[in-house]
Amino acid sequence: MFSVENLTVSFGGFNLLDDIGFVIDKKDRVALVGKNGAGKSTLLKIFAGLQEPTKGRVSMPKEATIGYLPQQMHLADERTVREEASLAFEEILQMEAELEKRNLELAEQTDYESESYHKLIDTITHLNERLAMEGASNRQADVEKTLTGLGFTRTDFDRPTNEFSGGWRMRIELAKILLRKPDILLLDEPTNHLDIESIQWLENFLATQANAVILVSHDRAFIDNVTQRTIEISLGKVYDYRVNYSKYVELRKERREQQLRAYENQRKQIEDTEDFIERFRYKASKAVQVQSRIKQLDKLERLEVDDEDNSALRLKFPPAPRSGSYPVIMENVSKKYGDHVVFQEATLTINRGDKVAFVGKNGEGKSTLVKCIMEQIPYEGKLQLGHNVKIGYFAQNQADLMDEKLTVFQTIDYVATGDIRTKIRDILGAFMFGGEASDKKVAVLSGGERTRLAMIKLLLEPVNLLILDEPTNHLDMRSKDVLKEALKEFDGTVILVSHDREFLDGLADKVYEFGNQKIKEHLGGIYEFLASASASASVIAGLTRNPLPNVNSPLTDTGRSRVKHGMTESSSLAAQSYEERKEAQKALRKLEKAVAESEKKIEKLETEIKEMEAVLITPEGASNVDLLWKHAELQKKLSAVMDEWTEATIELEKYT
Repeated sequence: MFSVENLTVSFGGFNLLDDIGFVIDKKDRVALVGKNGAGKSTLLKIFAGLQEPTKGRVSMPKEATIGYLPQQMHLADERTVREEASLAFEEILQMEAELEKRNLELAEQTDYESESYHKLIDTITHLNERLAMEGASNRQADVEKTLTGLGFTRTDFDRPTNEFSGGWRMRIELAKILLRKPDILLLDEPTNHLDIESIQWLENFLATQANAVILVSHDRAFIDNVTQRTIEISLGKVYDYRVNYSKYVELRKERREQQLRAYENQRKQIEDTEDFIERFRYKASKAVQVQSRIKQLDKLERLEVDDEDNSALRLKFPPAPRSGSYPVIMENVSKKYGDHVVFQEATLTINRGDKVAFVGKNGEGKSTLVKCIMEQIPYEGKLQLGHNVKIGYFAQNQADLMDEKLTVFQTIDYVATGDIRTKIRDILGAFMFGGEASDKKVAVLSGGERTRLAMIKLLLEPVNLLILDEPTNHLDMRSKDVLKEALKEFDGTVILVSHDREFLDGLADKVYEFGNQKIKEHLGGIYEFLASASASASVIAGLTRNPLPNVNSPLTDTGRSRVKHGMTESSSLAAQSYEERKEAQKALRKLEKAVAESEKKIEKLETEIKEMEAVLITPEGASNVDLLWKHAELQKKLSAVMDEWTEATIELEKYT
């Protein structure tokens, strides 16, 4: 399909890509991987013809078509969603206009034996054949199918694009690119603005309908399901593996171990040879052997071990100050924008130490609820934060809110206070901003670098409730793994808004599903949720790590019976388990509410007693008998409420 030959990209004497080369074949589906800043997006821009390499070239057939989706783009807002997506068929529209024009000319012709008449017939035939090959008659159905797959509803099709957020407009642009069916698809982080259902649809489209695909993505599950070849960029070099990402990780480790063993063996051989030469260099009886060993060393091809990029994010959240037992309690919370209901009558309780995931289609209210918790927008109902809750918040657009004129160091220096200011350089080094990198302007940072810089702010003050809205967008694989481990070790409470299944797997212990104006609670992790009967069929299909066998595949009658029986049995068990869990949750909520109310009473009584004791230590207060009686009564009430709290807590521990 096309080839990369001796390609080099230099910036200020530094080679970002150093004399690389490889070939992409038709139907190849390639994952381009490497740390942030390794050159992945730069390489895609060169393929798309938007940037020239310093040296070398990219060769491809003249007739080859390319579809390129960058991470960021500016989109026009003059059309409806359907009209904008239909621009994918501009060439077809031009051919149809040309055909209509030629048909009108044909109707006016009377000289049926002339050369011009036969030429016109040939032109019309050719246009009809091309339109049939392009599938022109199905284009509106294709537009609707693609837009629906990417999350749009039929009521969205005729809405102006300027009514949609940047993320939704990116979906329209992706729809246009997919509808063109180019020979090569170049996709730079296509899942950043997609929900789980849309990602699943895109996975299926790329795997079954696309031609060659080269994609950059930090969604491990997505690239495993789409690609069968992995090209790694590391320290300016490329390493080509004809396997998917998970297998590549294994092979890369094996390759390096083999290189190290061979290198060590050769090094030992060289040392032994050099020792022999040095020992017998001046002995005439050994002159022949010495000369022979010298020639051996001269001819020896020295083995090298691939340079390994060992720079890595080191992240550990400060110990969380102790909060109340229930950092977030919601009862019948609703949010509307005019007549539009985002969600209604939502009731949930998040326990201290919980790590929960908010999942669902974009626009169903995940980020909206986060803003309600942060008291950034008004809402209806009761939403209460627990005692001593300190929030650390990472907004979806956090990385874009920084002043681009400041350097990395200045960005942190302006928000750091107290003793932490003496450790700014150390903190920046831990986040891979050591040395000269700390003097970079924010304006020149990549998306991943900006995300890391924004994450540093969460470390400047100890918190016990972390709310992270799409924190993995733009983070590379290793940085995501480090963040995931840091969140696992964090001893506070975590609320995660994310569509990244692999990131949530093993991290979230409870899932809240947003959809149809409701918020449903699901116990267990993300893959348990995806496999549950309450998750929609379009989400379930293909997403579980161990999907059921394909009942359309050639099976014996016995095999079909086993598959069918297995599905029925597992569904029954899942339903039974779910009902039991719901009953337990009802009892839990009742106890949780009792504990929460007791904590509120205790806090109020302790405040009153403290205020009263401040008066009692004065000469006037000490002689006030009524005040002494009131103090004794409050102490008695506090003791009773403490007993209630203890009893409820003990009962609660039986369930948890």
